[in-house]
Amino acid sequence: MTGNTSTGIVGWLDATGGISGDMLLGACLDAGVDLAVLRAAVAALRLPDEVRLDARTVQRGGLRASQVLVRCAPSPHARGLADILGLLDAADLDPVVRARAADVFRALGTAEARVHGRPIEQVHFHEVGALDSLADVVGAVAGLHALGIDRLVCSPISLGGGRISAAHGAIPLPGPAVLELLRAAGAPASGGPVETELATPTGVALAVTLAEEFGPMPLMRTTSIGLGAGGRDLDGHPNVTRLVVGRADLAGPAAAHGARHGDSVVLETNVDDLDPRLWPSTLRALLAGGAADAWLTPILMKKGRPAHVLSVLCEPAAADRLRQVIFSHTTSIGVREHTVTKSALARRELRVAVAGGEVRVKIASSRGAVVNASVEYDDVVAVAATAGLPPKVVLDLARAEAVRAHSPAAPGNEFPTVEHPGAHGHGRPGQPG
Repeated sequence: MTGNTSTGIVGWLDATGGISGDMLLGACLDAGVDLAVLRAAVAALRLPDEVRLDARTVQRGGLRASQVLVRCAPSPHARGLADILGLLDAADLDPVVRARAADVFRALGTAEARVHGRPIEQVHFHEVGALDSLADVVGAVAGLHALGIDRLVCSPISLGGGRISAAHGAIPLPGPAVLELLRAAGAPASGGPVETELATPTGVALAVTLAEEFGPMPLMRTTSIGLGAGGRDLDGHPNVTRLVVGRADLAGPAAAHGARHGDSVVLETNVDDLDPRLWPSTLRALLAGGAADAWLTPILMKKGRPAHVLSVLCEPAAADRLRQVIFSHTTSIGVREHTVTKSALARRELRVAVAGGEVRVKIASSRGAVVNASVEYDDVVAVAATAGLPPKVVLDLARAEAVRAHSPAAPGNEFPTVEHPGAHGHGRPGQPG
């Protein structure tokens, strides 16, 4: 959040009570950000209509929390992504705030475009382009930046359930845009525990775009705690987003530079008597069964017999299922396993148009800066076959298009990600969209 300079300050976003843009605004305010900072960020947009931020202290599930109220008249403007990015480009904002806010809107747009199966240019942004969503995103990004947070971790997100009214009619919860945002980011979430909307697309886009990792509260020395209130005081469920801020002095190198996802399991077995033609289908079956990765390592066993070590990386909950896949697809009669701690960079997916087709590019970030961009080779091969081009040409075109389409937005973010705004149920949690 703070750009290239490391502050050693970590934030943990507890979204188990739900999350929305205004709830995150309230959490930032409650954690110590002056309301004037949030108001100044919104004012910097120079919107054509007045937007006012007010705050009050409320009770949610017996907890004291800050509620930020975004007050504005319904906007007649239907804004697209280009309009929103234009507002951000013209705004007198910190470059990091501008770039990260743009990333959030791109994430929303990408999700919405995929949900509706149409190009991003044809997506109607009547809800994401609304004034309150603009205020939510820019204010929340500015608030986190003002707290000096260098690394943001987010808990699994509680989504709620039931149905909600949106621009296209009643939709089931969690809504399609929320699910697509979670899928694209690989972020953990669960439905319930109440039958109402707990997480809005805007809130989820903020969480999955700004957080570098997902999991429990990381090792830190806590310095401030903020609770942001949702729109309703729900029975048996505190409708709050908590933001815990602290110093990461105690955190190790993996926590400082990567995204710690907690413990995983590695299943392994030595196989020396399987027809090698069966290995590709075995690996496919393991990946289809939920393995995070599966690979072979050539070895030399006793008596000089050539063999392979089959290794499978998975979550603990999938271990038993994948153990059965190994037994059914190979000649193994025993599987060993051990626990490993996995650290991975935050990642997002963007899509670029190449040679009449579409190629996915996986973007990996560390501390808000893009460090890797990997082109999906299966897409390259498919587009090359359709266009009658060598795969290496399509690969080069995809890389060039990704760079060309997304010019530098801020120092340390030389390859900004492209994820664009959605339009499902952007109302406040616990209220109609």
